[in-house]
Amino acid sequence: MDYGLDKKSNTLKTFNTIFIISWLLVACFPFIWTFWGSFKVRADFFSRSDWWYAISAFNTLIETGEKFTTNAYHEAWFEGEFWKASKNTIIVTVFVVSISLFLGTLGAYALSRSTEKYAFWILMAALIFRAMPHITLVSGYLFPFFELQIWGILPTTIVVLVAINQPFTLWLLYSFFKTIPKELDESALIDGCSYFQAFRHIIMPVMWPGVITAGLFSLMLAYNDFTVTALLLNQENHTMVPKIQSYLGTNQHEGNLMWAVSAVVSATAPLFMLVMFFQRQVISGLTTGAVKG
Repeated sequence: MDYGLDKKSNTLKTFNTIFIISWLLVACFPFIWTFWGSFKVRADFFSRSDWWYAISAFNTLIETGEKFTTNAYHEAWFEGEFWKASKNTIIVTVFVVSISLFLGTLGAYALSRSTEKYAFWILMAALIFRAMPHITLVSGYLFPFFELQIWGILPTTIVVLVAINQPFTLWLLYSFFKTIPKELDESALIDGCSYFQAFRHIIMPVMWPGVITAGLFSLMLAYNDFTVTALLLNQENHTMVPKIQSYLGTNQHEGNLMWAVSAVVSATAPLFMLVMFFQRQVISGLTTGAVKG
């Protein structure tokens, strides 16, 4: 009887393992294929005659003398000025994350410790604001930005992204602060700390997993955004995602697909490494925030 149960258990484990590996291969295939193709020439990666050219590098070998080439990266970063888009992305991301976390931690801490009814309505208002489509919010900013002649520059885009991101950051950090006992605050106050000192020296060291989690979500919003940055930035100040879209071309203008392929890999790799580096803190932060979810 036990032998039969063990056999069924091993069969189930084998099935689960095969399923998970297959799912991971399917999920990772687009990026792996794009990464592989970024080191080929267009005639191979976008071949209409034989898809195997992307593997064998038939045309890449003819054009460059080698099976792998970094020409697409060099051309995209310098001729296509992807370096400028990367710089703009870093500036936008750093400011959005910094401002969102600064305002979010202070606001979420105050709301989590407040006993007033207005705290609930502030959170509801933030939730409604978060649920609105981004295009709805951006369209309201366009006309005054044009009138004030501040359209197309990075600071205005940072303001809008912070406004869009703040409700989510507020809710996420609020759930983290609710898991921290109020007795910690009270003990610090009894020991002579002010409210700000208690927040800074007692609460924040406990909150780091939650802050890192909220920071990564804020980073991904600013880093991956297309709607806001495409509508509020001019071509010279584009961030990476709108810049990649411009490489794809339009009906009237032929783009450079290999620039887009190499730019996609260049934009995705740092984000992947960052998430992997902070994975433990993110998991810790999400599980902590879910305790009272």
